[in-house]
Amino acid sequence: QPGQVRKEAAVTSLVRVTYPVSHPSIEINRAMNDATESVISNTDGASSGNGEYRVLARTTRPQSFNDLIGQDAMVRTLTNAFDSGRIAHAFILTGVRGVGKTTTARIIARAFNCIGPDGNGGPTITPCGVCEFCTSIAEDRMVDVMEMDAASRTGVDDIRELIEGVRYRPVSARYKVYIIDEVHMLSRNAFNALLKTLEEPPDHVKFIFATTEIRKVPVTVLSRCQRFDLRRVDVETLTRHFAAIAEKENANINDAAIALIARTADGSVRDGLSLLDQAVAVGAGSGAAMGDEEVRAMLGLANREGSFDLFEKTMAGDVAGALELLDRDYTDGADPLVVLQDLLEVVHWLTRIKVSPAVLTEPGTAEIDRVRGGALSDTLSMSVLTRAWQMLLKGVREVQSAPAPIQAAEMILIRLAYMVDLPTPADAVRNLESERNTGKTASASAPTPDPTAGPAPVANSEPAQTLQTNAAATQSATVLAIQPSEAVLEAPAQPVTAALPKPQSFEEVIALTDRFNERILKDELVGDVHLVGFRPGAIEFRLRAGAERDFTSRLSKFLSEKTGERWIFTLAREGGDATVREREQADAKGKLDEVSGHPTVQSIMEIFPGAEIENIRTINSAPDISTPEAEENGDEDV
Repeated sequence: QPGQVRKEAAVTSLVRVTYPVSHPSIEINRAMNDATESVISNTDGASSGNGEYRVLARTTRPQSFNDLIGQDAMVRTLTNAFDSGRIAHAFILTGVRGVGKTTTARIIARAFNCIGPDGNGGPTITPCGVCEFCTSIAEDRMVDVMEMDAASRTGVDDIRELIEGVRYRPVSARYKVYIIDEVHMLSRNAFNALLKTLEEPPDHVKFIFATTEIRKVPVTVLSRCQRFDLRRVDVETLTRHFAAIAEKENANINDAAIALIARTADGSVRDGLSLLDQAVAVGAGSGAAMGDEEVRAMLGLANREGSFDLFEKTMAGDVAGALELLDRDYTDGADPLVVLQDLLEVVHWLTRIKVSPAVLTEPGTAEIDRVRGGALSDTLSMSVLTRAWQMLLKGVREVQSAPAPIQAAEMILIRLAYMVDLPTPADAVRNLESERNTGKTASASAPTPDPTAGPAPVANSEPAQTLQTNAAATQSATVLAIQPSEAVLEAPAQPVTAALPKPQSFEEVIALTDRFNERILKDELVGDVHLVGFRPGAIEFRLRAGAERDFTSRLSKFLSEKTGERWIFTLAREGGDATVREREQADAKGKLDEVSGHPTVQSIMEIFPGAEIENIRTINSAPDISTPEAEENGDEDV
């Protein structure tokens, strides 16, 4: 009928009650609740009267903020908002699965509508739990609190239906509260349809959104809501919470098993309660206390001590023993992927011990982690642990994509075992630098420099340190000379069969490198050397910043081999001419400026606007344009 709205309750048979929107009485709602209470309560699938079991995740669901664990920051913010009367019209709750988003939304709805035991209360952060609205919201039968699953109702039509109901005042409660779970699943059009209503809703409407994928929610929606990030619950808090529930349920589970369940839950209260529920069912038939070994068997996890044994044998290079342990775990039903993930946990734990040994004394640390972890961390270096982490992390992806996961896991353990014999990256770099600087391989023997050899003569009068070495130690001495100080290096004569004439200029040295196709050495001479002084057999220069450290040693070796004589190199801190490349670039620029100013070129550029001079070539047969003869003949070549 016009001006009326229809209220529906999902019971055994459909019940419809119509009432005027402006009706002030709440008797209709109360009468309907009384008439259908028993049927609706049974639709929850659990009632103390019919003996059906309700899982722990439902029976232990928090009913107030005092029961909510691990979300102190959010509770404090909401408490201040309610106390000051600064209550937002829209909230968005985000966090991992099972952390309490929907539960928190329902508690907020109760806080909005609680009227207290005497019926005269207002919005409060501590709902009484006994008034009509608190009980009806807790039993999910409050018509003014509507919960919508956006995963199944994603379209714009669903949002339009919601918006149509927003304009009507609540039936009996103080606020209409719309709880939309997994809001990120709404379509783009659905979000757009909701925006205007979300920005300026009626005073009697509140929105509470929940999502696990906050990045998929449009920024336009986020800007209209107060955001609360529900954090993962830490292991210690979960352990205490699960222990209290286990005691209340008279479950015979020891502390180690409860701590393992808390770690496996990964910060999710609901996941942990589901595991605890399963553990209680497994241990219900036995009289003995259920321990962590039984929990590991229930979850299909490898034995924690077995994980330490497997990792220890692998890092010790005992490939046969490691494969035997892996095969035993696989026969017992362990997933190879889970085995590698357990090894990753071991590596992470050992790394934490290396970084912060205080974690061994933290409450809640298992005895096996404290004893075996402390012992293993002393025998493995940080570099080995970081490499093991990288290999296992890559191995997890390989096992996931391999046609035979157990074979992939075996290959990962074999690679990990042989990795121990490999040098660390730092050692490998040092070895390569040593081979390059000394000109020797690690296995080659080299003569020892003569400590009695005197210094070579200095090529100039400036202070310098002179190092004389034999052929095998020339390059290591050169490395010392490249440090920021002046030094004179003398390279010994290398026996050659046919010595070439000694270059008489720096340009002849460059030409010699070009003659023997030493392209890299030539490029360094042209671009990195600021020549200070030159005489046959001795060069004084300053190297450009960023030049190769072994340049001097390679140049001395080259000149000594080709000329058969000893060369002296003096490295200066400052001074020197421009490099050959800099001079070439300056000459090219000068020639370009000269040509650009030529009248003929200027006239050509005027005829072809936007043209550029790409190359300047000198024609040898052309007469000089500066001679009178050229001017008379009008010959100009560019």
